Amino acid sequence: MSKRNSAASKTAARERLRVEREREAKRAKVRRQIIVACSAVAVLAVAGGIGYAVVQANKPSYWEDAAKAKLVAPANTSGKDGTTVVMGKASAKKTLVMYEDPRCPICAQFEQTVGPTVKSDLDAGKFKIQYVGATFLDRSLTGEGSKNALSALGAALNVSPEAFLEYKTALYSAKYHPEETKDEFKDDSYLIKVADTVSALKGNAKFQKAVKDGTYDRWALEMSKTFDSSGVSGTPTLKMDGKTLTDSGGKAAPMTVADFNTALNAALKG
Repeated sequence: MSKRNSAASKTAARERLRVEREREAKRAKVRRQIIVACSAVAVLAVAGGIGYAVVQANKPSYWEDAAKAKLVAPANTSGKDGTTVVMGKASAKKTLVMYEDPRCPICAQFEQTVGPTVKSDLDAGKFKIQYVGATFLDRSLTGEGSKNALSALGAALNVSPEAFLEYKTALYSAKYHPEETKDEFKDDSYLIKVADTVSALKGNAKFQKAVKDGTYDRWALEMSKTFDSSGVSGTPTLKMDGKTLTDSGGKAAPMTVADFNTALNAALKG
């Protein structure tokens, strides 16, 4: 091989090497750009995820929104925000005020044991009943069953006082009342299932729509405020003429028919 050919070969080799290095440099630059871009996207994704989590954490809950919704009071109510619920014969001179929380197991026990006597006395005109619904167990146990059930009771009250009372009895029944730690009343489908045991509510499309739409959710919250401002600390609580009806021990609500009758007769005479 001549020196000339040898030099040309070396020059060509150097040129090929230079071109290959330029290509590799370009590929490396592109890789760096991709890495930077992906890193930026990852950072944005993380930041976005954190931002979304913060937004979700600070987003008002459903019931916070319900507190600002338009108030719709059920039929058969009166007073401010429709939170006065009184049932019974107009001729009855006395009013028994009943404070109950839908999730309350002691309320369920009272309704199952003494409830039929209360209903019989109401029908006989011995007294009217003023119902005050509470939802404090949603706070102490966490959940929303008390509020949701109270809203459904509002939907029943909108049908009639009789439907309200029958539905309340069904919700507190041994068959349908859940343990206080089980928040089954939060589910509209469960509340409608229980309502189907009440003749006036069974298959009642208007009632079911009100439950599903939360028509009386705001009303339930206002009713709950009435309880919270009453000074009553627990449920069930029974009052007549501002005095609390108690069992023979003088501390708890009367949980037997005998104790209820004794306390009621004393209150009716007072």
